[in-house]
Formats: sequence, structure tokens, C-alpha cells
Amino acid sequence: MGGFIGATSEGVTTTLGRGGSDFSAAIAGAGIEADEIQIWTDVDGMLTCDPRVLPGGHLVKRISFPEAAELAYFGAKVLHPSTVQPAIEKNIPVRILNSRRPDVGGTLIVADAVSSSCPVKSIACKKDITVVEVRSLRMLMAHGFLRRIFEVFDRYKTPVDMVTTSEVCVALTIDQTRALPEIEEELSRIAEVTIVRDQAIICLVGDALRDTSGLGARIFGALRHVNIRMISQGASFNNVSFVVDGATLVSAVRALHSEFFSTIDPEVFQSGGLS
Repeated sequence: MGGFIGATSEGVTTTLGRGGSDFSAAIAGAGIEADEIQIWTDVDGMLTCDPRVLPGGHLVKRISFPEAAELAYFGAKVLHPSTVQPAIEKNIPVRILNSRRPDVGGTLIVADAVSSSCPVKSIACKKDITVVEVRSLRMLMAHGFLRRIFEVFDRYKTPVDMVTTSEVCVALTIDQTRALPEIEEELSRIAEVTIVRDQAIICLVGDALRDTSGLGARIFGALRHVNIRMISQGASFNNVSFVVDGATLVSAVRALHSEFFSTIDPEVFQSGGLS
């Protein structure tokens, strides 16, 4: 069946956008309550690092729905974030396979958490990120200030990825800068605004991150030579995200991959070997 054709609410034929075929497969699989939904693509499955940033990562053989969705949102192009939703609702496993290498077992995405000796399942990245820092003493002990900031982004339909706050400063990241001049102008009326371009988000994903002692020491030990601008953990149970300068992205990912995947759990990963 064709997978990427749909219709608007007025009945006009249209395409579903990126990932439309995969989304259609997930909807059809959920509708017939299939035993498994298979997504045949041009890669072996999900890897332990983004091959566009650092080639040669290990294949992740088994991963949970929340982990897969997190990776998809933070840049893993093998799967669109919306694809797994119908499968999650019906608890149907999703398998990602390579149509050019059908002998490879691919990645199986399941509902339950996948235990592993390694707390990190994969490292995702988003490049070309812009950091917007909003600083004002009026934030101190004041209510409603954050609402005023986010209303500006809402008016200009600009999604925000990461947010960190202190008593007098809010830092957030965006990847759509079309309306940035207007946003900066509005925010400047209520606060001091600093724009930092050419940044990157690195996201470590794993179900066991929150419950793993010493994780922060391992992360920041690996990144001891990399300047970290923002850190976010706690909003999600299964990711730790931070922002680095785009020029240091490859070296940062390489260091993290060496730290967490120098030895791998053969039940969860298939060795690939970094180039």
C-alpha cells in the first residue's frame, strides 16, 4: 500500500510529510493489531551515535519506546517522533530493518524498559542550534516573568528545545531562526538578551540514566576539555542533554562514545567499531 498520501480536513489530497510512510505503516499495524510493525529503510537500525556526526557506531538491537522517541526527537532521522505513537497505544513492537541488507536483524522497539549493563543506549545530536539568553533582575522573586518570555516565542510560532533557569536568567535553545530578529526585539523590551549561534545539543538517552550513580562524573570527565554552555536533566527520565559549541561537537561525541561504549552488552548491542 502507498504510505505517504493523505488528505486535509477539507478532503484535498496531500502528502503526510517526512516519515509519512512509516507513520502510515504504524497506523495500519495498530488498526489490524499486528504482531509486529516493520519499518524498512536504508540503514541497519538505530545506532549508538549519529553516523552523520561520528560514523561506525554500534547497532542497538533492542530499545524501549520512550528511548526511541527521545532519540527521534533529538535528531535520529531513522525514525520520525510520531511514528511510534500508534504502536505505543496498542503495545505493538516496531522493528527497523535495512532493505539493502535484509540479513541484519535491525532494531526492535518494545514497550518495556530494556535492561543493559550500559546506562546509555545512544547519543543523539542536533546541530545548528541557537541559544537565547534572557537576563533581568526583575525575574528575582517575581511571578509571571517566564510566561511573558514564552508568550513571545509562541506568538512567532518558534519551538523551544531546551530550557535552563536561574534566579535572574533564562537560557533556551531554538533551531528555527526565521523570526529571531522580531523575538530578540520584543524580549529586549523587558530584559537583556544575548544570542549565541552555531551551537549543538548532545543528548544521552537511556532508561537507567536517572538511577545510575556516578553518571555525571563519567559524562563530565569525558568532556573535561569541552566547554558546556547549558545542561538539562530531570525534565525527562531517560535523557541528559547539554549544549556545546558546534565546532566541538564531533570531539565531544567521540569522547562520550569511548566512555560509554568501549565495552558493550551483547544482548542489547551489536559491535560496529568506530572509524
